[in-house]
Amino acid sequence: NMANIRDVADSAGVSVATVSRTLQQPERVSLKTRNRVMAAVDAVGYKPNLMAVKFRSGKTHNLVVLVPTVANVFFARVISGMQEAAAELGYSILLANTLGNPDTEAQYAKMVSTSQADGLIQLRAQIPLDDSLMNDNGLLPMVNACEVIDCGKYPVVTLDNRAAAKAMTRHLIEFGHTRIAMIKGPDSSPLTQDRLLGYKDALREANLPFNENLLFPGDFTLQAGYKAGADIAKIDEKLRPTAVFCENDETAIGTIQAFKQVGMRVPDDISVAGFDDIAFSAFCDPPLTTIAQPAEEFGRTAVTLLVDVLNGKTRKAPKVIMPFELITRQSTGPVKTM
Repeated sequence: NMANIRDVADSAGVSVATVSRTLQQPERVSLKTRNRVMAAVDAVGYKPNLMAVKFRSGKTHNLVVLVPTVANVFFARVISGMQEAAAELGYSILLANTLGNPDTEAQYAKMVSTSQADGLIQLRAQIPLDDSLMNDNGLLPMVNACEVIDCGKYPVVTLDNRAAAKAMTRHLIEFGHTRIAMIKGPDSSPLTQDRLLGYKDALREANLPFNENLLFPGDFTLQAGYKAGADIAKIDEKLRPTAVFCENDETAIGTIQAFKQVGMRVPDDISVAGFDDIAFSAFCDPPLTTIAQPAEEFGRTAVTLLVDVLNGKTRKAPKVIMPFELITRQSTGPVKTM
């Protein structure tokens, strides 16, 4: 005979309503109750029809996450933070590796408007919707984290990228560097725009000229860092930058490799700094000076905010600014005296 919800209630010593609530809206019961009910579900062998439960409650407890690329180590850490927070709140994560393709993003965003998922987290600075996807009050439940558009309509989780880049540039200036190159991310990214502003802020405060020729294009990949590094290595030593600030760690690791191949020593001949503090940065040779971002916390905060939105707990779109830390390691040092 099939165990029913009444058997679970009796076994757990709670009401049928409590069992039902635990299965449908686990975030509304205490962890103690949840554990007791779930233990009783196992003990009596009750198999709730989750599709029926979801159909009745109109909630899927699925969250769609749009990631520009899962190959990026920083995003991988953000996702693991999301997964943890979602599990604690009784939600599942559906991950879309969008490669920044707007059609892919819109397709996954549609899952929310068609009730296949409850809400959306977008990690790229792009609102992934057209007007047909808006709900009754005009907004889809969405949180924008990491690379953000700050339009005031959606909750945002971000870093003060401008302040962080300024701190790193100042660190290089304090070592006596006056010709500091920057290897950028994609021009369309607000991260790149803000980090460039921070770099300029630091130069301005130190009365150093900003030189357009010291900016090198990149796209946050090892390959782009390697290519820019090779270009910098070709510059005549009298004009060559003495320090390079890369807009992320993967870029910096590629750059260091390019310098090594032509026999330039880091930091004796040239200093290199990164951004993100991915795990590899402490283990590359030399270990990388970088900006640490609390990646997992980014993910946890984004999920928590989204669940607040879904539970009607946020009235206006909050903006959360995560802290950064400057980590000094061996890849930066005093300017080389000729």
